[in-house]
Amino acid sequence: MGRYLIIKTRDELLRIKIEQILYFEADRNYTKLLLSNGMQFTFAINIGKIEEILEKQVAGSSKILMRVGKSHIINKNHILQINLPKQKLLLLTAEGKPRELIISKDPLKALKDSFEKEMFKPEESK
Repeated sequence: MGRYLIIKTRDELLRIKIEQILYFEADRNYTKLLLSNGMQFTFAINIGKIEEILEKQVAGSSKILMRVGKSHIINKNHILQINLPKQKLLLLTAEGKPRELIISKDPLKALKDSFEKEMFKPEESK
């Protein structure tokens, strides 16, 4: 059973399975959402508001969906590569195609560190 995120604006409502989210990207007062199947949506909602919606609707979403820097919220389950020197994050789509994001070094290092900590934690019961 998948969990869903519902984003509603004045004119539309979107219901998305959490695991289908690849990333959110800020663009001033708008937020772009890219799904793992390549579909893309743009909302007249800033990324801070999207983060609030995630916290309210999806308990434990911070384990899967993580804010990385000022401009992105990414789905950690889709990460293929973190490259600190090139400030590059590669996410893998459902078709196996890589999507490259350029992210500043400090948030990228924090993401890498959180992954390394998770690697050494005992697996939690589901």
